[in-house]
Amino acid sequence: MAENALALAAVSAGYGETVVLEDLEFALRAGESASLIGRNGVGKSTLLETVMGHTVQHAGAIRLHGRDLVGLPPYRRVRAGLGYVPQEREIFPSLTVRENLEVAARAGAASGARRWTLTAVFELFPQLAERQAHRGNQLSGGEQQMLSVGRALMGNPMVLLMDEPSEGLSPRIVEELMRVLKRLRDAEGLTILLVEQNTRLALDFSLRALVMNRGRLAYDGPSEDLLRDRARLDSLIGVAGSDA
Repeated sequence: MAENALALAAVSAGYGETVVLEDLEFALRAGESASLIGRNGVGKSTLLETVMGHTVQHAGAIRLHGRDLVGLPPYRRVRAGLGYVPQEREIFPSLTVRENLEVAARAGAASGARRWTLTAVFELFPQLAERQAHRGNQLSGGEQQMLSVGRALMGNPMVLLMDEPSEGLSPRIVEELMRVLKRLRDAEGLTILLVEQNTRLALDFSLRALVMNRGRLAYDGPSEDLLRDRARLDSLIGVAGSDA
């Protein structure tokens, strides 16, 4: 049985004294992908930010391949093997595509099939190769998202955290992005935790679904069960938020 790549045990966290996540507990096996869904404001992004060390953790443990991350600053968590694609993308607008990627390059501890280099990222995203001399603020929204994913890969992570990667993108770009994510999942063996507001997209991407409600997990099980039971899905996340 594969070891756990990422494990949260009784985690409570938030911003300052405000607790957003309460007693969260789940684990991802090495090479497993899971989609985290739920209504707006239930704590999905906060969960990723907590794993990355951007919130105040009040209780519990977070382990990456058995290593306790609690108390480590974000840059050390990246060095330990976490990759993060934030919702806002947060690329460097004044740096070129190539410079954005180079500044994130680390030997890392990747568990996938390859080491991620400039050449590998440009092969994955040919459009970035064509635009490598352009600054970040000269890119389209879709290109910025590609760059954000590529930058995370340049750290050679063992676990990739992705926050709302399809937000604001055209259907064509979303289709291309999901093609890349499925390649990372299947061919590269990367462990992926995907936060996604488009529920249909999320459930189609991963075999396992996590549903959050009010800072807690309301469901942890097969995505297929939710796809088959629309009433249950609606009761968990609401019709307005399902996008299904």
